[in-house]
Amino acid sequence: MVVDTKIIFTDMESLFSSANWSDYDNYSYYESDTCCVGAVCTQHSSMQFEAVFIPVLYSVVLVLGLLGNGLVLAVLGQLRQGWSVTDTFILHLAVADTLLLLTLPFWAAQATNEWSFGTPLCKMTGALFQINFYCGIFLLACISLDRYLSIVHAVQMYSRKKPWLVQTSCLCVWILCLLLSFPDWVFLQAVKDERRGGRVECVHNYLLYYKSTEDWRLASRLLYHVVGFLLPSAIMVFCYSCILLRLHRGTQGLKKQRAIRVILALVVAFFVSWTPYNVALMVDTLHDREAIKDTCDTRSALDISLAVTSTLGYAHCCLNPVLYAFVGIKFRRHLAKMLKSLGCQLKGQVRPGSRRSSVWSESGNTSTSGF
Repeated sequence: MVVDTKIIFTDMESLFSSANWSDYDNYSYYESDTCCVGAVCTQHSSMQFEAVFIPVLYSVVLVLGLLGNGLVLAVLGQLRQGWSVTDTFILHLAVADTLLLLTLPFWAAQATNEWSFGTPLCKMTGALFQINFYCGIFLLACISLDRYLSIVHAVQMYSRKKPWLVQTSCLCVWILCLLLSFPDWVFLQAVKDERRGGRVECVHNYLLYYKSTEDWRLASRLLYHVVGFLLPSAIMVFCYSCILLRLHRGTQGLKKQRAIRVILALVVAFFVSWTPYNVALMVDTLHDREAIKDTCDTRSALDISLAVTSTLGYAHCCLNPVLYAFVGIKFRRHLAKMLKSLGCQLKGQVRPGSRRSSVWSESGNTSTSGF
């Protein structure tokens, strides 16, 4: 299933009974060698749940996400000469979401049967998941910081005369996200798990560095929680709190509130989609650190909760285009114009929007960056 929901440990008795440590990869792997008072916990209930839940939900998310993000990319493609700063960030968000969506068939196939695509593809698809997560929240943080400086301090971080600057920022975000996915490129492997019926699955194998197994695992979790969620989230909460306070006191509050409504909706959607997964992952980390009593029931409940909440996170990929369509008036105008040019008959008259404002905003230029 999702690449960070399975933490694997080796059968200690078998490992220490072997005289040849270099052959440890031939042994079976378990998530816990202490569960249920020495007995190995099976995962039949969670496996049955995943075999039905994941393929169905992932199929829905894949279809809706590709259609929605395809429309976003098509609208932006027609207006590439008039992009604002926000439009550029939205373009990169759509690309990141599309890349994640393309990995869903692999995870659905694993849930139905097992991982039969080998370790190299396991590393690639798992890393794409992490890159998309980091890229999504970092781009939203960049947008919120740009709005904060422009509205609260009247400072123009980006300029239409220097389009390379925003492209450079996006490139830096992608490079940073690639670096943060380092644990996935190193530790993800297709391995056999006896707890799950002897199936081969794409999971993190921290036993590659056996003496520091717990250190590597805890470090990767902390990196994910702090750098990938808590820190960017704090930036967004601070920026938008200051923006709303400024708009409440300003003379053009209503107009500017409409201008940032799309981005606020995107931020709220991100938190609703990804916060449950991060909470479940934090509980799983505490469980593995023995802060929570280790039983087969708690292990099974955590596996199911991680499956459900991670699917909610994936659904975020198809939620953004819906927000664009229903919140951004200019996006609807440009989409209607594009459909009309393809021969679709539309009810009502569509007035052309300003090319100088973002296609996601409802009003004209309300700040120096053109959103």
